Parts: sequence; structure tokens; C-alpha cells
Amino acid sequence: MRIGLFATCIADTLFPETGKAVVSLLERLGHEVEFPPAQTCCGQMHLNSGYRREAAALAERFVRIFDGFDAVVSPSSSCVGTVRELYPHLLGGSASVVEGVYELSELLVGRLGLEDVGAYFPHRVTYHPTCHSLRVTRVGDAPLRLLRAVRGLELVELPEADECCGFGGTFSIKNADTSIAMLGDKCRAVVASGAEICTAVDASCLMQIGGGLARGRTGVRTMHLAEILVSEERA
Repeated sequence: MRIGLFATCIADTLFPETGKAVVSLLERLGHEVEFPPAQTCCGQMHLNSGYRREAAALAERFVRIFDGFDAVVSPSSSCVGTVRELYPHLLGGSASVVEGVYELSELLVGRLGLEDVGAYFPHRVTYHPTCHSLRVTRVGDAPLRLLRAVRGLELVELPEADECCGFGGTFSIKNADTSIAMLGDKCRAVVASGAEICTAVDASCLMQIGGGLARGRTGVRTMHLAEILVSEERA
């Protein structure tokens, strides 16, 4: 399959290892992955701030750049949600490329029918289901099925898992005090799980949670699902 990688702004600028992990994993599974260098923001922040015209221009650019791939994959359920749910409204209809855009776990489990991708990761891990993955892209238990198939990995339950981490894009800027309080609750839940690592399908949420865990000197790390699935650690 010829797959286009939509890296997203945050992965491109802050977490390039996440995008690299997606490419390495899919290539290991036998697929051709391309990164169109002309790609830009999906327009989610523009929409959140009321800049509909600017977001529409970015949507048109996205459709043009990613047209022709068998599928488009992204390590971000929030960006995928923007493309699938909001682009048809911005563009006045549904574009075929929009229907073929997937969050990574969706692509692996739903489109490719995979759960065991050959990963080995001997660590205690908890999974944070992000708001967009729960309520917009609705990836369901795909990330958990992938994690359960990772050799050596101990998956532990996250208390109050479906509670927001407080990021929410511009929400964390416009409502900083509320965001910080929500983050505190999430970090306490992560620590209570006893996990070494907290994973998710959105780098933005992991940035929020990781910052809180680091400032609290908890010793717990964050890592994107893609980085765990590509791991082939050996004891």
C-alpha cells in the first residue's frame, strides 16, 4: 500500500521521533510511506479561534497534497478528526481523500487487520485515551489491542482514564487555571497506575501530560503509541 504520512505541526516541530516511528513501523510491515514536504497545518487551531476562511485554505491544500495515496496516516487523532469531520463542511462536500485519512491504530487494526506488529517493549505501560480518539475519531479499543500484543509489555489500567488531560489546544491557553487543575488530576492518576510510561495516540496530549509529570519529578515518562509499536528492544 502507498501511504502518505501527515506528520502534523506538533510532531514535525517538537516530536519528530514520532513521525519517524510511524514510517519505520509501516515500512517494516511492507508498505511504501511518503512524506509530502509541502504539507502544513490541518487548520484545527484556526477553526478553534474562529478563522474559518484561513482553515478552508489549509483544507484545500491538504486535499490537493494528499490526493492519490491509498491511505493517509497521522499520529494524531485530533488532526484526523479535524480532517474527517470538519473538512466536508469547510469544502462544501466530501472529498475522497478525507475518507482515507486514518489515525495510526485505526489504520493498523481497522484497515490492515493487524494487532501483533512484532514489537517488543519490556515496560509497565498505561494508556490515556484522548478526548478526540474517544469522541471524534472513535478509535475504540484499537490502541489497547495493539498494546496487549506487544511482547514483554505489562499494560496497567489508568484510573479515570476517560477524563481530559486539560490540553484541548487553545483551551489550555484561554483557560490556563482550569487546564492546570485538570492536568494535576491526570498526572495523579498516571502515577497511581504504577506505570513507567504513559502512552496515547496524540502527541499534543502527551506533551501536556509529560510536562506535568516532569515538573512533578514523578519519574514517569510519556511515549507515543507509534514509538512503542516500532520498538524491538532486547533484554
